[in-house]
Amino acid sequence: MNDLNPNVLVIVGPTAIGKTALGIELSEYSDVEIVSADSRQLYRYMDICTAKPDNTQRLRVPHHFIDHINPDETYNAAQYAREALPVIQSIFDRGKLPVIVGGSGLYIRALIDGFFEGVDNNETVRDEIRKQIDSEGIVSVFEELRQNDPETANRLHIGDIQRIERALEVFRVTGKPLSQWHKETQSKFPWNSLWVGLDCDRTKLYQRIEMRVDQMIEQGVIGETEMLLERGYSENLISMQSLGYREIIAYLKGTMDRDTMVRLFKQGSRNYAKRQLTWFRKNERIRWIMTDKNSPEKILDDTLKHFNLNK
Repeated sequence: MNDLNPNVLVIVGPTAIGKTALGIELSEYSDVEIVSADSRQLYRYMDICTAKPDNTQRLRVPHHFIDHINPDETYNAAQYAREALPVIQSIFDRGKLPVIVGGSGLYIRALIDGFFEGVDNNETVRDEIRKQIDSEGIVSVFEELRQNDPETANRLHIGDIQRIERALEVFRVTGKPLSQWHKETQSKFPWNSLWVGLDCDRTKLYQRIEMRVDQMIEQGVIGETEMLLERGYSENLISMQSLGYREIIAYLKGTMDRDTMVRLFKQGSRNYAKRQLTWFRKNERIRWIMTDKNSPEKILDDTLKHFNLNK
């Protein structure tokens, strides 16, 4: 590792692919600390539904940005980038190797490639957009964004209401597309980055995802959701509207039966994985490894080789 410009390791891929396990395996061959890049694992108390590393894994390898904020706090990619930079520097200062692990592409891009810090929130404009969504539907608002900022619209899913609102808010307030603001922002990331992406056959990935949802149900994710509501966290919070929780809340309220809840939980997870892969496939820096075509030993060997680590 070049001490003048050391490498930060990055492991990405879709949900349920095995990113966390691979990051932890690296600790057998180098003194690593994991910098989580998962926008949901940030939240305290939200353990099962976000598939956080368990206590044994976290004792084995230090993790950062897990249990970072409460469920009723707001957080975004720009905040993550600002806070992660000094954390990475501190890991190097301790003579250790930082490994960024996660599936939140926007967070990783903000950290490594730079990110528009944003204009101050304009509640008046945001309220206008929300009223437009209520009266005309999200399709109308999404089409307005597409007309004024096609680049941003093309990378957003129509169900990603929060980011659609924010992108349109930025345009209405500044008169400049969010995509243009991003291009004008310079990266402050002072290190090299080496990337590995995990993927597998789509059918097998979806099977893994469905098995994980079944495991979450068995592990008590419904009780976890009840606990969050009992703690006073509103079902309308961004954190509580995230994948899994929104379906379980509907089930708890009696507006959805259990079979439908599980089916939609799995369907949403599959769709999320598909969006993650679409995002990461655009990144030519990633060295992809197919987990279904390689043994665990070969996956580890290829990762170590790409990261210039000795076995």
